[in-house]
Order: sequence, then C-alpha cells, then structure tokens
Amino acid sequence: MTPHPTPTPPPAIPGFDHVRLPGADGVELAAAVGGHGSPVVLLHGFPQTHLMWRHVAERLAGEHTVICPDLRGYGASDKPAAAGPEVYSKRAMAADVVALAAALGHERFALVGHDRGALVAFRAGLDHPETLTHLGILDVVPTLDMWDVLHGVPAAVGYHLFLMAQPPGLPETLIANSADVFFGSFLDAWARTPAAVPESVRSAYLRASAAAVPSIVADYRASAGIDVAHDQADRDAGSQLAMPVTVVQQDWGARLGYDASSVWRAWAPDLDHRLTGAGHFMAEEAPEEITEAIRALLLR
Repeated sequence: MTPHPTPTPPPAIPGFDHVRLPGADGVELAAAVGGHGSPVVLLHGFPQTHLMWRHVAERLAGEHTVICPDLRGYGASDKPAAAGPEVYSKRAMAADVVALAAALGHERFALVGHDRGALVAFRAGLDHPETLTHLGILDVVPTLDMWDVLHGVPAAVGYHLFLMAQPPGLPETLIANSADVFFGSFLDAWARTPAAVPESVRSAYLRASAAAVPSIVADYRASAGIDVAHDQADRDAGSQLAMPVTVVQQDWGARLGYDASSVWRAWAPDLDHRLTGAGHFMAEEAPEEITEAIRALLLR
C-alpha cells in the first residue's frame, strides 16, 4: 500500500489557542488567544485573516493577553447573510469585538486594527469609549474622510472600493468568478516585501477570501453607505476619540494630496501619527516596527 503524504497543517500562531466566542446578534467569531497580562485585541485587514498578526502577536504575548479574531464575514468566523446594511456596518462589527472581549472576561482592553479592522476599531472607539483604553490604527483614514480624499487618477488605487459599492449581484459575481486573481492582486500590489507573506499564508488568505465573497463585498458596501452615515453623525455631533491613539500609515497624504495627520487629529486629540517605509501589509513586513509602535501606545 502506498502511504499517503502527511497533510500540511494550516498556518497558525504558535502557542495560541484557537476558540470560538460569541459576538453580537448571535454571531460567533473565531479567534486566536495567547499570552498573559493586560488585554490587547488585534483586528486584521483585507484580504487577510487573524494570521496577519502572527509575528506581532508572538512578540506582545510575553507582556499581554493577545486576542486575534477573524472579523465577522471573514476567515473562520460566522458570515451572516446581509439582510440589511446594518449587518456588516462597522458598528455591528465593533459590537462583535466588545462582546468577544467580554466573553473572555475583559471589560476594558486596547484595540489595534489594520485596514478593514482599523475601520472597525475606529468605530469601536467612538461607540465604546468607556471600553477601549488605547486605539491603534494601521494604514487607513476614517471612512467619511476616505471618500473625500479619493479623487482624480491617483484614486485608481482604490478601485475595489467603488466596485464593491455597487448594488448586490454584479460585484459578487465578478469577484467569485476570478477570486484568486482578484484577491491575489492586492497581495501582490500592496506588499513592498512580498516574501513577508509566504506561500502557505498566502494560500490560506486566498482560500478564506474565496469562501467569503458575499460577506466581504457586504463589508465594503457598508462603507459606501451606512458607515458614512454613522461617521457623519459623529462629525456633526463633534464626537472625538477619547483615548490615546496611534496611527501608522504609508504616506498616502503625499500620494493623494491631503494632510493625513490633520485628518486624524480632527478625530483624535491625543494622537501619535507615524509614517512607515513598509508596504500596506506592515504588520507582516515590519513586525518589529509595528510591535514597538503598539508598545509605545500602551505606555501612554
């Protein structure tokens, strides 16, 4: 009998437990949890899963309890049907994170998000100021401001935002019919150090994304509708982030013609704004730099 090869285990964060925990509205989230100490929740971006935090999470776990969930609609977390725009609003996704942390016994915690996860973190900071001790943001501007700064030819870098803002049907079909090409194109175009996303992790991202096309599109579609309305209501009310905030991003201001630091300071009076030479996937490309920025944030 010919022996079968031993299957390669899926990538994981070494030393972390993998659990399922309740979010909001009956949604369950998958999460990797490890370490000991004050809690830090790390939210992933697109087209990724919690695995993007693998290097940073290991570094922080010596000092903190580190919680890395897959967002609603992504990875191994539940993917509820988008029965209405609120299902994938950043408000609902932020409520997931607060509920998940509470299920682990943490009524207050620090929150750091990248890309889509950073938009969830931003909304959590506005909706749950009593819960977040610190807020870290990697490589975005708030949704309301994002649409304001995307104009002219340079805005072509964000073409996917416009594609997934279209009514249900067309974007889901187009993306599902070429999922690996579509999602893989961002992994190729946005990384300055492609080797930072090894083939095993890249394959995991592509598999997870291909299995979540409707919910990923619903997440983005919410950012062209209900999320804008929520941000505008907070701007009209003069709401600001009450906790210390660190933003690390590429120099999008120079590329798109706006002052990124000023955009963020309007929302975050206690702001440490940093530019990085790493690519978009900075937690994987420059984990030492991102870990240091998080540690500095947590000391404020």
